[in-house]
Amino acid sequence: MPVATAASPWYKHLWPWIIIAILACSVTLTLSMVTIAVNNPDNLVNDNYYEAGKGINRSLDRELLAQTLQMRATLHLDELTGEVELFLTGNSGPATLELNLISPTQPEKDRKVVLTRSQSEPGRYIGQVTDKVEGRRFVELLGVEGDRTWRMFEEEEVSHGTDLKLGDEPLQGAEDLKN
Repeated sequence: MPVATAASPWYKHLWPWIIIAILACSVTLTLSMVTIAVNNPDNLVNDNYYEAGKGINRSLDRELLAQTLQMRATLHLDELTGEVELFLTGNSGPATLELNLISPTQPEKDRKVVLTRSQSEPGRYIGQVTDKVEGRRFVELLGVEGDRTWRMFEEEEVSHGTDLKLGDEPLQGAEDLKN
């Protein structure tokens, strides 16, 4: 008769511990990813969108108003003083303008500047930015004509000491709306 050998307990074998280690690592990494996702939510896109029909379309009403008013602007940022100087031409001259310098990827680098019209020089607007603004930005200029708001919105490479021209590029997506 053959003699039965005593089997060693499961915890003395290597493979159960390897499987347990893989499961423990999976649970630990999953919990850390959930914690990161909950504490750092995605940022929302900052633009004027509305849902229409089956798709999402960008509202171009404000851009078309700026185009109708023949609005053009030249923007200059002074690195030393932080002064923002804007020269505005067209058929609108509001008392104040709102300039938004929007970072496409880092919302903490977004800057909002209120520009006031110069009393001595028509078409010249002055504001102040508190820190250095450089790099790729969405430049948004908002003004009011009557009871309607117009908007110039372009993607620009911003650096101190250079002039930015707004309103010189054709409005993308407005070809179908004009007909």
